[in-house]
Amino acid sequence: MSRSVLQPSQQKLAEKLTILNDRGVGMLTRLYNIKKQGQVWKACGDPKAKPSYLIDKNLESAVKFIVRKFPAVETRNNNQQLAQLQKEKSEILKNLALYYFTFVDVMEFKDHVCELLNTIDVCQVFFDITVNFDLTKNYLDLIITYTTLMILLSRIEERKAIIGLYNYAHEMTHGASDREYPRLGQMIVDYENPLKKMMEEFVPHSKSLSDALISLQMVYPRRNLSADQWRNAQLLSLISAPSTMLNPAQSDTMPCEYLSLDAMEKWIIFGFILCHGILNTDATALNLWKLALQSSSCLSLFRDEVFHIHKAAEDLFVNIRGYNKRINDIRECKEAAVSHAGSMHRERRKFLRSALKELATVLSDQPGLLGPKALFVFMALSFARDEIIWLLRHADNMPKKSADDFIDKHIAELIFYMEELRAHVRKYGPVMQRYYVQYLSGFDAVVLNELVQNLSVCPEDESIIMSSFVNTMTSLSVKQVEDGEVFDFRGMRLDWFRLQAYTSVSKASLSLADHRELGKMMNTIIFHTKMVDSLVEMLVETSDLSIFCFYSRAFEKMFQQCLELPSQSRYSIAFPLLCTHFMSCTHELCPEELLPKHCAKTISQAVNKKSKKQTGKKGEPEREKPGVESMRKNRLVVTNLDKLHTALSELCFSINYVPNMVVWEHTFTPREYLTSHLEIRFTKSIVGMTMYNQATQEIAKPSELLTSVRAYMTVLQSIENYVQIDITRVFNNVLLQQTQHLDSHGEPTITSLYTNWYLETLLRQVSNGHIAYFPAMKAFVNLPTENELTFNAEEYSDISEMRSLSELLGPYGMKFLSESLMWHISSQVAELKKLVVENVDVLTQMRTSFDKPDQMAALFKRLSSVDSVLKRMTIIGVILSFRSLAQEALRDVLSYHIPFLVSSIEDFKDHIPRETDMKVAMNVYELSSAAGLPCEIDPALVVALSSQKSENISPEEEYKIACLLMVFVAVSLPTLASNVMSQYSPAIEGHCNNIHCLAKAINQIAAALFTIHKGSIEDRLKEFLALASSSLLKIGQETDKTTTRNRESVYLLLDMIVQESPFLTMDLLESCFPYVLLRNAYHAVYKQSVTSSA
Repeated sequence: MSRSVLQPSQQKLAEKLTILNDRGVGMLTRLYNIKKQGQVWKACGDPKAKPSYLIDKNLESAVKFIVRKFPAVETRNNNQQLAQLQKEKSEILKNLALYYFTFVDVMEFKDHVCELLNTIDVCQVFFDITVNFDLTKNYLDLIITYTTLMILLSRIEERKAIIGLYNYAHEMTHGASDREYPRLGQMIVDYENPLKKMMEEFVPHSKSLSDALISLQMVYPRRNLSADQWRNAQLLSLISAPSTMLNPAQSDTMPCEYLSLDAMEKWIIFGFILCHGILNTDATALNLWKLALQSSSCLSLFRDEVFHIHKAAEDLFVNIRGYNKRINDIRECKEAAVSHAGSMHRERRKFLRSALKELATVLSDQPGLLGPKALFVFMALSFARDEIIWLLRHADNMPKKSADDFIDKHIAELIFYMEELRAHVRKYGPVMQRYYVQYLSGFDAVVLNELVQNLSVCPEDESIIMSSFVNTMTSLSVKQVEDGEVFDFRGMRLDWFRLQAYTSVSKASLSLADHRELGKMMNTIIFHTKMVDSLVEMLVETSDLSIFCFYSRAFEKMFQQCLELPSQSRYSIAFPLLCTHFMSCTHELCPEELLPKHCAKTISQAVNKKSKKQTGKKGEPEREKPGVESMRKNRLVVTNLDKLHTALSELCFSINYVPNMVVWEHTFTPREYLTSHLEIRFTKSIVGMTMYNQATQEIAKPSELLTSVRAYMTVLQSIENYVQIDITRVFNNVLLQQTQHLDSHGEPTITSLYTNWYLETLLRQVSNGHIAYFPAMKAFVNLPTENELTFNAEEYSDISEMRSLSELLGPYGMKFLSESLMWHISSQVAELKKLVVENVDVLTQMRTSFDKPDQMAALFKRLSSVDSVLKRMTIIGVILSFRSLAQEALRDVLSYHIPFLVSSIEDFKDHIPRETDMKVAMNVYELSSAAGLPCEIDPALVVALSSQKSENISPEEEYKIACLLMVFVAVSLPTLASNVMSQYSPAIEGHCNNIHCLAKAINQIAAALFTIHKGSIEDRLKEFLALASSSLLKIGQETDKTTTRNRESVYLLLDMIVQESPFLTMDLLESCFPYVLLRNAYHAVYKQSVTSSA
């Protein structure tokens, strides 16, 4: 097996090109981060962001000295300047090691690249992008990566300071410079002007490089056509020739069809700068160079680092003798680029929008066409990607003659159609696999086998590799796709890369230059294998837009622009989808980029840069009359409401476009995002619609709020017509939270707002005598007073309002309202008990002396705080009356919504046997109370009063105080007769000073207290009735008109107490208080009422 001295297989050109290209990208990533860190240090001025030794005033002179003397090391005669360095040396070694060895890695990378380029020259490798595509592409990529790396290195301002500081610290610690320092320092000095140095360095490589570049003579001009030429050729159209729609899209140069235009321009511009001599001797080279110079003003070096080509090229050529003509060419091309490039690329984007839309529409209807027309898809993606990247880097880096050419308001639409094509490829991957598995086994294997058989010379190694290709393809079957088998042709593709290297060197037994058909066929086969096992990688190769990650301001601006333009808002989902690309811009050689903490500073800086525009204050516009929005005289007239509706429906389309997307390691679900924001907005809107003003204590009527909420819900429900979300879940989550005291964010809810308002505003005004409870109207009503209230109590407490309140708050909210009311009652009872304790001796005697009028009169005069007791009991009665209204409203609402359940609870309550244990009965009462049903014993009141614990008082003493409290109230009732406001009004079925509420207070307080103390409720109420009757009968004998002013009105309280009580009867009252007195009392008050009205 006779070969030349340098055997291609031993040089491993394919492997080295693959590894060095990958490593080069990693090194670029690391250098980019070092450069950006330097910019952050300068921009933010944060001492924590920058190593202390680079801002330390004590080290400033040392750093300047090191940079000035770089790369020389002088430690002996400069002790004074370097003294501080001695103290910091260990810290400097520790903190600068990562930076220093990154630069060392760059030097080693440079060594490996130079070694490989020399090997390629010695082997006299043949390069032609249309034949040995992988070899030529990787060779050109390596040169550009190497060039970019050295340019980026020269842009790091702190490079000398970092390298020099580390080396001085190393010398002070170890007594000698770092072993890599001499070469590293020299490299930094040599590459101060990297391109100038590399132009000298590439003289020996000119032949290989120029051959590779000139092979682009057919590919690059064909890719760099105008939009009109594309349109005339009906590029990317599937329907322009229906008869050939099912024919596979073919080309002799398959991988060149979707090759990045951006990459080719970098190859041509940097390549011909490095081997500039060819421009003077080869017209093809000059044409390529000029065409590239006319297309762009700047190139993307790496991420957002750009290279201004015309100025740099002119600066390099100006010092070369005889290059005046080239300099004139550069200036002409610059003028052409400034004048025409913007409009040319604008028209291309315009064409691509319609072309991609057509392609996406056809493929969504006929996904089977993805098989034969896959090449069109990847060409479309590549073309669109190149135009978007061109716009992105030129928008901020081009001298603009026409700003419109660099502001594309429709860019979202182009990105959207790209995402749609990407989605089709991912979704219908199996369809493409089936097609190309059959293509490979049924056609490609046969053609390749014939080509191999017809080769005149085929060495053993090459024969083995090509035979393995044929065998691999022949063994494929559709069943493998159906069984979900994972395909992997990476080995086959690497073997073809190796074969290109073996057959492209000079004096190769089998020369690929002489067998171009083999190269073109294999390139086609490689594309077909990628359609089977590398669809995701192909999508990254042809449509990766992760560069947006580094143009956050442009990204934000485009996104905002898209949302503001009604015709584009439906495509706004394209921008969140772009975030799924960002992961592909990282590299394993710079793993720290994957940590979220390193993104925080960038994000915060972007947020802080946001311009806050102050909106100018305008005069109040003339308010339109209600109903104007519904008047439509002409269907062609589009109202503002129509525009808003259209804009929202377009946004909904965008949100509904994808179910979820993965960004880094997080899954983002647009619909869930919308749902969560609807919940937040709905919550804020509900609370906002209460219109609660703490200063003026104003609040919306419950019925108004309920109407507003229902209208809001109706609108939200219509969203389901546009987005596949469960709006009922939103309602349930939000409205259920509003029945609690605080929502999930700890904010007040309508339950807390209305509870506070009714307690602190309405009921407080009742206590102040400005409002009265009218049983006949079942509402609280304002009384005529000097100071008019800011609200009408009836509008907040009548039956309809209380029902609306129950609808809004629900059983949970109404329970919270009840508990809050009971807390106020319990505080009043606590005060009443204190008053009882003050009068305990007198009350004890009065309890047993009710049948001794004279003794009772004497004892009564010794009582203190009689008015306070009655006032507090009246307040309790008012609160219980309000609760009764609320409970009745709740029962009505629940009976409407859940009639069967309410009737079952009611039946259960009404049939509790009398002998039932009190604990069991209280459980039933609690259930009934939650449904709004009235109970003999109020469970909420029992719980509230049970929580009162008096220190050093025995249960027997507590029971005695409870009994004496009832005595105190009973003997105090006659004093009400002297009050002017105690007059009974038949119209309202009550008293204007709310003493009619005493009936409810006495019955419910007695029932609760004697349930807690396990006493007999009936016996205690009988005792109360006896004492009250005796006391009231006594005022019948009084002659003082002032004392007996409203005697008859007060008599009626006894009837109200009995009517209210489930434990007392009229027979029992008759035995204590003659009914004739009650009848006469009713007659008197009705007669007085008629007289007053007359």
